[in-house]
Amino acid sequence: MYDVIIVGTGPAGLSAALMLGRCRRTVLVCDTGRPRNAASEALHGYLTRDGITPREFIQIARGELRNYETVEICDSEVVDAGCGKDSLFHVTLTSGERLKSRKLLLATGVVDHVPPVPGIAELYGKSVHHCPYCDGWEVRDQPLAVYGRGDRGLGLSLELITWSRDLVLCSDGPCELDDEARGRLERNAITLREERITRLEGQDGILQHVVFENGVRLARRALFFTTGQSQRSDLLTRLACEFNDKGTVRTGKYETTHLPGLFVAGDASRAVQWVIVAAAEGAEAAFAINTDLVKADLA
Repeated sequence: MYDVIIVGTGPAGLSAALMLGRCRRTVLVCDTGRPRNAASEALHGYLTRDGITPREFIQIARGELRNYETVEICDSEVVDAGCGKDSLFHVTLTSGERLKSRKLLLATGVVDHVPPVPGIAELYGKSVHHCPYCDGWEVRDQPLAVYGRGDRGLGLSLELITWSRDLVLCSDGPCELDDEARGRLERNAITLREERITRLEGQDGILQHVVFENGVRLARRALFFTTGQSQRSDLLTRLACEFNDKGTVRTGKYETTHLPGLFVAGDASRAVQWVIVAAAEGAEAAFAINTDLVKADLA
């Protein structure tokens, strides 16, 4: 029996665990260790941690939690969760072990839909990225490719102007853009290529060419893609969470949800999916959780 069970040991889950540990709450943090940014060489935009590797970031965070004896970390997946008639949350691990908690925080994150292009796996996280805020600085003023269609491809292409003026939007087939959208690309000197992509070529993780079906090899230094994402865990669906148009959970103040005692923080719940934002949301959720527990204990 715990005060709080946290599912996910990314920045949101670990930040919440830290704050709740300092509030002397009994906390169990469960995760399988598959962070969204595992392929990245570094995370950026986090004050005092800019450029650190994701693995080192997690190691430091876990080390800090060892100072709080009421916080436990369990390297196991949560396969089921629900709220019983006793208003307690019932959680089941892969081992079959069942646990209870007064509050439940889901910080399970999302999974990016990496384009199914041959050669992309060797480049992902090094010169193929999904977030220009995270990785745009390192390839500033370089020739860049954008992979996407429709409004997604258009939006990311225009956004990348901040980092480079040498941009080519590769739709890998029909671009699904109307004349107005094509005009915006043209006015901003963004080239559109609708040919099918055969493969990506690179060396030592660095993109060199986008190769099209017609044999043309387009020299590029990096590629940013926008092909959607999905929730990493189905626990959110099992608990009947409400989703917004982007596919993330609709949360209220302090990461609350439709179900009293259930909180969702991090990439699973927000449009701005940065490490520093996820950590802040975890801290906010911890504040709300502890406040609720204080009120309940006083009553």
